[in-house]
Amino acid sequence: MTKLVIVESPAKARTIGNFLGADYDVEASIGHIRDLPKPSDLPADMKKGPFGKFAVDVDGDFEPYYVVTPDKKKKVTELKSLLKDADELFLATDEDREGEAIAWHLLEALKPKVPVKRMVFHEITKEAIGRALENTRELDTKLVDAQESRRILDRLVGYEVSPLLWRKVAPSLSAGRVQSVTTRLIVERERERMAFTAAHYWDVTVTLEKEGEEFQAKLTSIDDARIATGKDFDDHGQLTKKSASAGVRTLDQEIANDLAKALSTGEATVASVETKPYRRRPAAPFTTSTLQQEASRKLRLSSRDTMRLAQSLYENGYITYMRTDSVNLSSQAISAARKQIKELYGAESLPNSPRLYSTKSKGAQEAHEAIRPAGDHFRTPREVEHKLQGREYALYELIWKRTVASQMADATGLTASVKIVADISASGRGSEATMSTSGTIITFPGFMAAYEEGQDTKRYEEKAESRLPDLIQGEQVQKGGAQAEGHDTAPPPRYTEASLVKTLEEKGIGRPSTYASTISTITDRGYVERKGQALIPTWLAFSVVRLLEDNLPDLVDYDFTADMERDLDRIAAGEEDRIQYLTKFYRGSKDGAGLREHVSSLGDIDARAVNTINIGEGIAVRVGRFGPYLEETKEDGTEGRRASVTPGIAPDELTVERAKEILDQALQGDRVLGNHPDTGYELVVKDGRFGPYVSEILPDDAVQLTPTGKVSKAKPKPKTASLFRSMQPDTVTLNEAVQLLSLPREVGESEGEMITAQNGRFGPYLKRGSDSRSLESEEQIFGITLEQAEEIFKQPKARGRAAAKPPLAEFGKDPVSGGNIVLKDGRFGPYVTDGETNASVPRADDINQLTAERAQELLVARRLKIAENGGPKKRNATKRTVKASTRKTTKKAGTKSTAKKSTAKATTAKKAPARKAESSSSAKKES
Repeated sequence: MTKLVIVESPAKARTIGNFLGADYDVEASIGHIRDLPKPSDLPADMKKGPFGKFAVDVDGDFEPYYVVTPDKKKKVTELKSLLKDADELFLATDEDREGEAIAWHLLEALKPKVPVKRMVFHEITKEAIGRALENTRELDTKLVDAQESRRILDRLVGYEVSPLLWRKVAPSLSAGRVQSVTTRLIVERERERMAFTAAHYWDVTVTLEKEGEEFQAKLTSIDDARIATGKDFDDHGQLTKKSASAGVRTLDQEIANDLAKALSTGEATVASVETKPYRRRPAAPFTTSTLQQEASRKLRLSSRDTMRLAQSLYENGYITYMRTDSVNLSSQAISAARKQIKELYGAESLPNSPRLYSTKSKGAQEAHEAIRPAGDHFRTPREVEHKLQGREYALYELIWKRTVASQMADATGLTASVKIVADISASGRGSEATMSTSGTIITFPGFMAAYEEGQDTKRYEEKAESRLPDLIQGEQVQKGGAQAEGHDTAPPPRYTEASLVKTLEEKGIGRPSTYASTISTITDRGYVERKGQALIPTWLAFSVVRLLEDNLPDLVDYDFTADMERDLDRIAAGEEDRIQYLTKFYRGSKDGAGLREHVSSLGDIDARAVNTINIGEGIAVRVGRFGPYLEETKEDGTEGRRASVTPGIAPDELTVERAKEILDQALQGDRVLGNHPDTGYELVVKDGRFGPYVSEILPDDAVQLTPTGKVSKAKPKPKTASLFRSMQPDTVTLNEAVQLLSLPREVGESEGEMITAQNGRFGPYLKRGSDSRSLESEEQIFGITLEQAEEIFKQPKARGRAAAKPPLAEFGKDPVSGGNIVLKDGRFGPYVTDGETNASVPRADDINQLTAERAQELLVARRLKIAENGGPKKRNATKRTVKASTRKTTKKAGTKSTAKKSTAKATTAKKAPARKAESSSSAKKES
């Protein structure tokens, strides 16, 4: 008999298996094995009952109906088989709420008859696994309650609100408890940028010199009147009330140039030199949130990539558990860090006593320790560089540096602030000018020798402090030139993933462990686009946020969302009952209506208003079925010109002036080429949703003939044809347009059938009867001869696909298959392949920054998915099997159908055993 240990992932299973003996079987559940089904997938007899709308009994005690997901049925069967030969079961899933819920679902699905122990650890090392085996515990039902409440809450919000978006904005959209609020944050920042009015101001930078050493100082005041900087203006382009009342002076170009001329030569006097001691403490060890922020700033990693790489490092035993709000380090970790500090940086970098940090987050929970290198002895980056590569190595190095630096001594030094005065009476712009500069001298680097925390970009960042010569009050310095420079005030900076994660945590919205998936979701849903590191909302996001703000304001209210998170924390702590909380949220209480009543009482929502964003001067952006477009309203209130919004223009860049340009270009875009030589119809070039094209302009009296020659009642449609890629709308000629509209072109007859050359969705091709062949270029459509076409048809058919394109990038040998990994552009988007396995590149990944390590990760994930589903499937064989099975069972269909219904009813009626006798949690169902 053996002991069965179940974890979530194969990598984690392999690592733990290396530490346990032959008496243990370590298997992976591959994540969650059960979930709430779609209502359409419920058994027929449940679709009209209390579970029919959400797979949750919202009229009762919010009992969920869980099923083993289709892709996990085989895995559950395997685990049950292994459990038959085991005398003990260890549930070793992660030690957070989600891990606890996975363990509970395993219990419900496997129904073990052997002793069950919950095994938890926050790092995967031999010592940690040994300690976990000796200190097992019972399942924490409070954590399970909190996680299941979260799942049910997300289902209720998503299924109640998403249909509103489908009806009033666009199909296939989604709303979510956290994603909608996150989207609102990004939209609100863009609204601030759209409402922003820039102010123009000038300043003067003076170059000074002492004994051959140059330094620079900024003109800060004239005759005690401070010179305005960007911080002195509000978002309407005016001086703030505080700055105006303080007599702040604004420079224009003429005054700035006069002052620069006066400050270019001669001497200036050092008016004051102030020095202060400088001391800086190291940052605390990483939490989930701060790791995502720093990885974004320093490594340019998305939150999703950071968490994926951290998961891999954890499962392979390199770091501790990566989902944590704690900044604490264990005594073993502090000892390991202090030992390495002394060895690598010297005793002077080691403080007399360990540094202790306190968690700032009010709702801190999950793991008990910060993210750090695993083990009682930290492996240095040099020690793992032969095992870790690329981004995994970079992330491990970042974690190691942050952990070690957190226990090092403060950085110390001096800061000097210098004021220098000069006579400017000759300029006619004042009597005395004051210039200021500052600098920092680090006398002892301390923790900065190992690591320095990054910072988010500020709206008005000061330039890096300069290095200064030894200046003495009252001495003279030489002026070596001055430069006047104009500036525009800056709008509020857009969110990056780092600053967004920081804001979400500060506001208490969601959990840091979910931020990566939240950002990925709003990107995949088309609510947010990326421009470098910046997150830019789409016009679709404006419509969604407006609908929710106007009709369900609580769901996108920051405080309300944060309160929901705290309530879930209270459920996890056993301080609040989950049923009472869900009842109040969904069905309401005497203090107010719940979500159900709010949604049902909305009445008619004006979809046109929701999907309209006013730009100004009668011009608005409307979010339509085929994307955003501009619409102009005339003075009499009637609709005027329309034009698609040019792709790539951010909302804050679409000013009234830019909108008018687009409308004017759209009007001019229907460029008249002339009249068709055969029909006499006017031909024009238009700009459409899928690019530029040529079209006929049919007269009002144009008619359409039927095949028999009679006049059809249907109104004729103008012929259209897309331009070739080599053609430009402003240079295409009438002859080229006529050629395009003549397609398909008849090349000649071959083997009794006509060969035609055409341009299709996937490129140019030849067609002969039902046979087709791809062409290499669009130009061949008009130039290919019959002989050349027949030669092409003699070549073997490439399975109906276009000629193979060269790879976009190559990443070397795959360690598993040995094949070359390449990046290709496929019919459904970019993908990586080693010749045996194909893996799509997610939309959130920038293919221009794809690395060999990431390509390997995608292939590994794809292989695991294929293995979970029983290996590659042959389509034809599957179809034949299904048909054969159908024929065999037809005769007995009535009997079997009755049996299935009876079984379904029995399953529905039977409730899963309660987690604990004293728990008020509803029993849950399984299929």
